[in-house]
Amino acid sequence: MEGAPTATGRPNDAADPGGPLPGPPEPWAPTAMPSPRGAPPWRMTEMIAAEPALAERIVGRVSGPGGAAEGLAAALRSALARGGIVLTTGCGTSEHAALGAAEILREAALRAGLPAGGRLAAGQALEVALDPGGAGLGPGSLLIAVSHEGATAATNRALRAARSRGAVTALVTAGGRSPGAGLADLVLATGELDASWCHTVGYLSPLVAAAAVGAALVRETLDAAAVRSLLAAGAAQAERAEELAAALAGARELLVVASGADRPAARELVLKVEEATWLPSAMRDLETLLHGHLPATGSETGLVLILADRAARPDRLARARQAPAAAAAIGLRAGAILARDADPLVAAELTPAGRLLVDEAPALPAAVAALLGTAAPLQLLAEHLARARGTDPDPIRRDDPRYREAAAAAGD
Repeated sequence: MEGAPTATGRPNDAADPGGPLPGPPEPWAPTAMPSPRGAPPWRMTEMIAAEPALAERIVGRVSGPGGAAEGLAAALRSALARGGIVLTTGCGTSEHAALGAAEILREAALRAGLPAGGRLAAGQALEVALDPGGAGLGPGSLLIAVSHEGATAATNRALRAARSRGAVTALVTAGGRSPGAGLADLVLATGELDASWCHTVGYLSPLVAAAAVGAALVRETLDAAAVRSLLAAGAAQAERAEELAAALAGARELLVVASGADRPAARELVLKVEEATWLPSAMRDLETLLHGHLPATGSETGLVLILADRAARPDRLARARQAPAAAAAIGLRAGAILARDADPLVAAELTPAGRLLVDEAPALPAAVAALLGTAAPLQLLAEHLARARGTDPDPIRRDDPRYREAAAAAGD
């Protein structure tokens, strides 16, 4: 059986964590649902382990003179210099990567002295497709779409709508021959496909690509070694993830709270938990949680605070400590994903469920460090929650005929 364990205990189709992952097929075709393995390590497990080396390869693949990152940076620079809107978009995991890309590119544009305030943002793909003019797309503007395989219908519809209004279109995707690539003026191909439908590589890859574009925008080269080191540190916390997952596994629902550049990571953790473990989850902005949602929580509610963004951290930290303090008063199961420098500033008793730590990565810009640094920890937490709850994360429940039928009804 495909994926069956060998004498070494590794599945016979296991990915080499240091080697390249398969690229899109030629001719292009959508991926098939991953076959079941029945037990860990899941394909999701292997994808997390592969991410440090993958990220380094992506930086090398897209960076440098004449590279895809430089080309997209030039288009971004031109749009902002001419007063145009730059909009990132996507669906699902790709939408969260697009939100993160907007944070990364906005920070880079400001460092480059470009007028990015209010003119570099993210939008949900269907809404962009339905009202591209309202989103500010037109001649002189730029739409950067994110789609792992390049076949998401709403994202491709947004690309068509933007192009029809005279905007420049770009796609960040695994390969350059997908349907979406045919709708883009510029394609930044990350080159390698996620083997699990509970996308981890599909989230990280466009964030790394955006970081490379941001570096090109300020006429630098992204520090590939710093990126790999940051991701390796995050991926090395399986024991901590197992402890936090065990404390949260019996919760009735999970809330994930964040602010600043950590908000895309919070949204992605919610999606990963629901896809991988079927635990109902929701994201709340830090201030939003503290202004009305607590009455619906109780001792069966899990809470995860994410705080890695170093921008405005003292003020953010002061407010963030109040979330687990409020949770403690109610009896919530609270844990955290925290930057190492913030860890000693949040009392251990405020997160009795445990915490994962994110290296500071001072060589990387703040948004890049936060978003790349939290990627592996949030993915590890979701993967270990799947183990604790006895679910297979790879098929995102579409091995069940009801959920496969639901996906077909949703047009996915």
